[in-house]
Amino acid sequence: MAYLSLAAVTLSWTQEAVRPSGVPGQSAFQRATALPDHPAETLYRQLCSVGLDKSRVYQVRETSFDRAAFHITLEDGTIAFTEDVAGRVTGAFFQGEGEILLIPPNRVERASMALFTGAAILEERFGTAYFRFNDDTFAELQPSLRPAENGAEFVSRWNETAHNLAESDGLRLLMSFSRLLPVAGQGPKPPSAASDEQKDDRMLHARVQGVKLGNFDLYFDSAAPEQMWAGQFKTVKGDSYYDVWTLFSPSSSATHQDNLNSVVGEEGKPDKINISDYKIKTEVKPPTELSVDATLEMEVRQGGQRAVLFELSRFLQIKAVETNGHALEFIHNQALEGTQLERRGNDLVAVIFPRPLETGQKILLRFRYAGDVLSEAGGGLLYVGARGTWYPNRGLAMSNFDLQFRYPPGWTLVATGKRQDTHLPVASDNGGAAAESPSREQETRWVSDGPIPLAGFNLGKYSRAAAYAGGVLVETYAALRMEREFPKSVEEEVEPEPMIPGLRRRRRTVVAAGPEPSPARNAQAVAETSARAVEFFAQRFGPYPYSQLALTQMPGALSQGWPGLIFLSSFSFLTPAQKSDLHMSPVQRTLSNAVIAHETAHQWWGDTVVWSGYSDQWMMEALANYSSMMLLESRDPAQFRAAMERYRDELLQKNLDGVPLMEAGPVTFGARLSCSHFPNGYDAISYGRGTWLFHMLRNMMRDAERKSAVHAAGVAGSDAADEPFVRALRKVRERYQRKSISTRELLQVFEEELPPSLWYEGRKSLDWFYRGWVNGTAVPRLELEGARYSDKGDSTLISGTILQKFASDDLVTSVPVYAVVSRKTVLLGRVFADGAETQFHLAAPAGTRKVVLDPNQTLLVRVR
Repeated sequence: MAYLSLAAVTLSWTQEAVRPSGVPGQSAFQRATALPDHPAETLYRQLCSVGLDKSRVYQVRETSFDRAAFHITLEDGTIAFTEDVAGRVTGAFFQGEGEILLIPPNRVERASMALFTGAAILEERFGTAYFRFNDDTFAELQPSLRPAENGAEFVSRWNETAHNLAESDGLRLLMSFSRLLPVAGQGPKPPSAASDEQKDDRMLHARVQGVKLGNFDLYFDSAAPEQMWAGQFKTVKGDSYYDVWTLFSPSSSATHQDNLNSVVGEEGKPDKINISDYKIKTEVKPPTELSVDATLEMEVRQGGQRAVLFELSRFLQIKAVETNGHALEFIHNQALEGTQLERRGNDLVAVIFPRPLETGQKILLRFRYAGDVLSEAGGGLLYVGARGTWYPNRGLAMSNFDLQFRYPPGWTLVATGKRQDTHLPVASDNGGAAAESPSREQETRWVSDGPIPLAGFNLGKYSRAAAYAGGVLVETYAALRMEREFPKSVEEEVEPEPMIPGLRRRRRTVVAAGPEPSPARNAQAVAETSARAVEFFAQRFGPYPYSQLALTQMPGALSQGWPGLIFLSSFSFLTPAQKSDLHMSPVQRTLSNAVIAHETAHQWWGDTVVWSGYSDQWMMEALANYSSMMLLESRDPAQFRAAMERYRDELLQKNLDGVPLMEAGPVTFGARLSCSHFPNGYDAISYGRGTWLFHMLRNMMRDAERKSAVHAAGVAGSDAADEPFVRALRKVRERYQRKSISTRELLQVFEEELPPSLWYEGRKSLDWFYRGWVNGTAVPRLELEGARYSDKGDSTLISGTILQKFASDDLVTSVPVYAVVSRKTVLLGRVFADGAETQFHLAAPAGTRKVVLDPNQTLLVRVR
C-alpha cells in the first residue's frame, strides 16, 4: 500500500504553454487583473506564459548568488529577464558559461548524489539556464549587469523556450502573488506592499543544461518542508522517472547527519488548514462517470494566505467551488511539472478566496464536480482510478466523513465507515416514490467511526462472504469472474544449463493450467484469513480500531488497506492450486498469501496511526509487513525464514550497471527510492529492509529480556503478546491513535522498553540504530576471528574479534553471540560491533569450545 508516490516529472524544454490575452498598452499586472470575475486565472496565465523583455537584456560576468546550500556562478554570458507580472520580475534566461556548486549536507545525501551523477558533490558547468523566482533576484544581480548588444536578437532566439518553460512554476508563483490580487471591495494591492510573511516566502528554481549531466533542476523553496532539492527527468526503455539526486532542509543541516525527525503534520509540517468534516454526495454512473457534491468544514490554523491547495483527480471537471452561496475562483488541471507538490503524484486545485484568510476562521466549502474516473474491467468489476483523489483533500489528515452514494441496481457498493442505512426508493419522474421494481436506483450512506486519514469506495457485481473476529464482522466482496486483463499465462525464468558457463537466464511463456479462477468461490477463505489476522493483531496491538472490515476485489496486482476497507488484488482470491498453475515459486506463494494479513495490518499501521512526512512512510509499510510476518512465523517458521531470506536477497541483487539494489538509499528516502536505476526500489527497501529492521529490533529486545540463556538452535522464540517489542507497539497505537508519528518518535517509544544491556555507550538511546541501520544502506557480513577459550572454575571465558565487512567504519550492530553446547546453542549475550573490528569477552558454560554469531539469522547480514 502506498498513498503518496514520487511521480515522474516531465521537464520538457518544448512544453506548450497557455498564451495570455489582454489589451495592447496594458501592463502585465493590469492585464492580470483585467477580468474582474477571474483575476487569479488571468494572473496564473501570465505567470505560466511570461516571455522575455527586450529592454532587460544584459551582459553579465563574474557574478554569483546563493540560495541556502547551492551556489550559482555566471562567469560570462548574456541574461534576459522576463516581463513584469504583478509588477514583479519573476524569471530570466541565461546563455554563456556558468557553474553550479551544491554540497549535500551528510553522507546519506552525498551517496544519493553520487549514485545519479557519479560524484558526491554537484559541481557542474552549464551553457544555458532558465531561472524562476518570487523574490528580489533581479535586484540582487543588477549591480553586475551591463546593457547587451543585440538584445532583440537574443530575445528572439530564446523567447519561445522561456514561454514554454514558464508554465512549470506557474502555480507555485501564484501561491505567492495571490496576496496581490484585488481584495473584495478594494482595488489590487500595489506591488510594493509586501507583508512580512511574503518577504519570508522565497523560491528559486534553476533549470540548467549541464555540460556533462544534461538538463536538470535545482530548487530552493522556503515554504517547503525539505527546502532544497536537485533532480532530473529520465526515460529508460519507454518508462519515465524523476530521479531525485538530493533532498534536504538546510536549516537542519547541522543535525541532519542523524536526521532525527521530530516533525508533525502533513509532509513534515503542521498544516495551516484543517478539514474537520466532509459530507460527500456521490452519484455513480457505471461504467465510467462520477458526479459529486462535496461539502468541507475548513478551519484556518494560520492565516494570511489568499489561495489554498487541494488534491483532486485531473479527470474530474469542477463545475463550481462555493462558500456561503458565493462562488470562489479556482484553478484546476494545470501543468505542475517540476514543483515540490507535483512530485507527490496528485493533481491540484488552487481555491482563491476574496480576502486574506484569518487565523481561527471557519469556512464551509462546497465543491461540485464530475468526470470519468471509473473504468469497467470486465467480470463485474469496476476500477476506481482516482481512489486517493476522488474528493478534494489535503493529504493524510484526520477528518470525519459522511458519504452518501446513489448507483444503479445490480451493483454492490462498499465504502469506508459504517453503513448507516440502505434504501432503494428514489423520486420518480412524476414526483412520487419509485415503484418497487428491479430498475430503481440504490442509495447507501456510510459514516466514519471517527476521524480517519482518507475515505474511499469500491463498486462491483459482487458475491458476499463473511466471518467474525470476536465481535468484528469481516466481509469479503468478490466477483464471479476475473477481470479481462487477468493473465492467462506467465513468464518464468529458466536457469541455463550448468555445463554451459556464461549463458544467461532465459524466459519462457507458460500457459496457466486449469479452468478460469472464480474469486467468489474463494471469498469465504479470504474472509476467514483476514478475520484470523484481525484476532492476531488485536491481541498484540490493541482492539480492532473500526466497527467492521470489508475486503473488496480490485482488478490488477495492487492492494491497499484503507480504514475499514481493503482493496484486494484479484491475485489474493486464487487458491493454492491456482497459484501453482501460474508457476509461482513457493516463496512467491508465501508472500502472495501474506498480502491479506499485510493489508489487514494497515488498519493499525497507516490508517489508525499515520506517518508524519515522506521520510516516515516506510514505517507504516514495514510495520504492516512485519506484522504479517509475525503471524506467518507463529504458524510456519520455515516459510517465515524463507520469506525473510527473499527480502534480504532482493536487496543484494544488482542492476545492469552492477549496483546492488540496497544502494538506492535508506528507508527514509521514501518514494525517492523508485528511480531510473531501481524502478522497484521503494517496494524492495521500504517493505524488505524495513521488515528486517523491525525484526532486528524485536530480537534485540527479546534477547535482553530472556530469563533463560538456553535456547534451541533454529527456534525463533515466543511470540507472546507481552514481549517488549509488542509492548512498545501497543504504546505507539495508544499514544498516536488518530495522529501522525515520525521515525524519531517511534524510536523514542522503543527506547522506553530498552533494558540496560542494550544501552550503547551507557545511553538509553537508539540513535546508533537510526544512524547505521534506519538511515543507512549496508548489508554487512559478520565474521568471527581469533576465538580463544579459557576455563575458569565452573565457566569458560571466551574472547575474540567480530569483523564487519561491506559496511561503513562507524556501523554499530548488536550481535548475538551463542555458545554451542551439546549440539544446542546457548545465548551468551549481545556484543555491540562498532566498526570494522570489535573485540569481546564473554562467559560461557564450562567446557565450551565453539561460539557462533547470530545462528538464528536475526540480523540483516550476508550469509554467503
